[in-house]
Amino acid sequence: MTTELSRRFIDDMTLHGLAPSTQKVYVQAVEQLAAYYQRSPDGLSEQELRDYFTYLIKEKQLASSTLHTQIFAVKFFYTKTLQKPWPTLKLLRARPRQKLPVVLDPTEAKRLLSVKRSPVARMCATLMYSCGLRISEALNLKVTDIDSKRMVVIVRGGKGNKDRHIPLPRRTLELLRQYWRKHRPTTWLFTTLDGRPMADHSVRYFLKKARKDAGIRKRVSCHTLRHSYATNLMAKGADVRVIQVLLGHRSLKTTTLYLHMTSSVLKSIQDAINDLMADL
Repeated sequence: MTTELSRRFIDDMTLHGLAPSTQKVYVQAVEQLAAYYQRSPDGLSEQELRDYFTYLIKEKQLASSTLHTQIFAVKFFYTKTLQKPWPTLKLLRARPRQKLPVVLDPTEAKRLLSVKRSPVARMCATLMYSCGLRISEALNLKVTDIDSKRMVVIVRGGKGNKDRHIPLPRRTLELLRQYWRKHRPTTWLFTTLDGRPMADHSVRYFLKKARKDAGIRKRVSCHTLRHSYATNLMAKGADVRVIQVLLGHRSLKTTTLYLHMTSSVLKSIQDAINDLMADL
């Protein structure tokens, strides 16, 4: 893809209100299409587009989420930037798959976050777990976004460009104060040694190593911390609609997924089933 075409694509996405992170992923998706044919994507035919997605679905067997991104990126590029509303673009669909997320119970989370390595990344992970933050939201926090008087964390421009306030646990505030006294961040809350905002791969690397050190066999990602926050909070009896607001979910359907994960719900159903089948 030429520099001019790439710039136009990015400008269109900016005007459409897509987040910079989404723009980056969309550009990569279109570049992968161009690399497959070793030609600029504005010179491809509709049939070549059909063949490419047939290849992704049948041969590469991409995961639903990955295919979903590829489809939306290519659709935007051809319909908005190139103004080619081809019929094939309306056919493209990613078959949804509902996977239950990996969840850490409170004991596992404590073990994971007690691992003594990478103190900045560990504090970031601790805040993600105790406030249910996305990795991008945590890394975009400034020191002034921690409001100790109101005991909230202020998330600015979260997913969907929405701001929200998250309750700040007392213990997390204590840990943040210890962290601040040692590292003295000035603008960004989580930074590298030269003062730049910390990259997400630093947190992912910490979780990878901490999981091993803590003897946790489950696969742990940044989103696992958020899933665990929601599930453990729901197990404590928090209202699902309140959790929806805390997580910044647009749809309640997304939040109710965690109902299936709580031990209290599973136990109540198990008790009901045992009573029902007792005389079988």
